[in-house]
Amino acid sequence: MDSGPRRSRRERAAGGETTQQSPQAPPFAQSPFSQSPFTPAQQPPPSGQPPLPGQSPLTGQPAQSPESEQASQSQQTQQSRVGWSPYDEGRRSRAPLWFAIGGVLLLGLLGGGLAMMWNAGGPSTAEAGAPTRTSAPLPSAPPGKYGFAAERKTDPDPITVKEIFGSTKKIAISGRAYEMTVTSKDKKCTDGALGDKLQKALKSGKCTQFLRASFRDKAGKVIGTIGVANLRTSGTATKVAKVGDASNYVKPLAGKDSVTKMLGSGSGGAKISAHGHYAIMVWFQNKDGSKPDKKGSKRIFEAIKDLTDATVFKALDNRSMTGSALS
Repeated sequence: MDSGPRRSRRERAAGGETTQQSPQAPPFAQSPFSQSPFTPAQQPPPSGQPPLPGQSPLTGQPAQSPESEQASQSQQTQQSRVGWSPYDEGRRSRAPLWFAIGGVLLLGLLGGGLAMMWNAGGPSTAEAGAPTRTSAPLPSAPPGKYGFAAERKTDPDPITVKEIFGSTKKIAISGRAYEMTVTSKDKKCTDGALGDKLQKALKSGKCTQFLRASFRDKAGKVIGTIGVANLRTSGTATKVAKVGDASNYVKPLAGKDSVTKMLGSGSGGAKISAHGHYAIMVWFQNKDGSKPDKKGSKRIFEAIKDLTDATVFKALDNRSMTGSALS
């Protein structure tokens, strides 16, 4: 049954009975990393940007009428008169020529001025830029964990009591106070060591110096002795450290005060470690010589770390980096 006037195929195409729209593109999905304060993601350039200046669009150019073509030709003729070419003839080419000559003269004047400025300011600029050395550069440390302090050959200066243990008797670490009561510089390394194995290792390692110092805490409950032996190489120092045990350790250095004079009596703890070609030995105990409990052992270990970090290792670390004594 005919429901209305029929339209031709051309009319239906023009009228568009069924208009199909292209599916809309989904919006740009931002990466979750774009929220990062360190590397924000850059948004992609939007589509449909206008053409760059001087470029014509690809589509949509209207057809030019004869009148517009004549106007365009007239405009091109006027534009050609503005520009200058060496092949142009007549009056229109002379004015741009004067501009060109003037430009050449101007460039010549500018070049001459720059040359005068260069000649006038060259020497002073070179003198100002020349670096001046105020001191000799520090030597680079040898490779390895202990640098210069790895061997006596690269660390030849003898150690001193002042360098290793400091010149002040009072030491404070994180609110914990200590006092150095006595020091010693033994004539022979074996004089500051107990145990046959330790004394033999010191001799084999060509020990030339043995320094000792004794300390107490402020309360007078923890006391101890620190010793440092100067050996030939890191290898010989390591051998000395390996023989340390309950029978081979630094000889406690008793002081003349009422607290550290008790050093060496009763029970204590001993240990030997190596730092380059030096051996560091410690003996610490309770003042009354009693065997420390868990809390007492913790306090003794704390005192050992405080005192060795503030004295011995501070000096030896400097030797590792510089190869010279800490001033």
